[in-house]
Amino acid sequence: MSKTFVSGLFKTRAAAEAAVDAIIKRGYTRDDISVLMSDSTKNKEFAVQTKSHAADGLGIGGAIGGTVGAVLVAIMAVGTSIAIPGGIFIAGPIALALAGAGAGGATGGLIGLLIGAGIPEHHAKVYDTGVRGGGILLGVEAKTSDEIDKLETLLEDIGAEYVRTE
Repeated sequence: MSKTFVSGLFKTRAAAEAAVDAIIKRGYTRDDISVLMSDSTKNKEFAVQTKSHAADGLGIGGAIGGTVGAVLVAIMAVGTSIAIPGGIFIAGPIALALAGAGAGGATGGLIGLLIGAGIPEHHAKVYDTGVRGGGILLGVEAKTSDEIDKLETLLEDIGAEYVRTE
């Protein structure tokens, strides 16, 4: 199976955290989940927690004890992350893919990087607008083709908008 990335845009931190928790309960790990948000959303919603080493322990506690939100903080604090021009923060496996798109893509901002990672332009524009408007974009690579529909439904049921499979 080729890589299939399922993503959705959440309007609130609480919904994004609930989605991360539900994804992990499906057998994924924090290393499978990607998070994109504006720097202003990151600074407003997560500033205190991501500046300490407590996030390391929170991630472990979240994975073991089901503490909603702890894993999202851990992804941001200790996962692979990049900041791109225009004030966008990206963490998780998609950060590696986007970084691999090269400096040329970075100058085009988030839309250029998403297109470079294989997301169609019209979806990239919707995601860019949502993220810049304070939303949190989550994505996970489906492990099997059977998981695609299940992940889409899971994200939609928790409140994701613009759920897409690429």
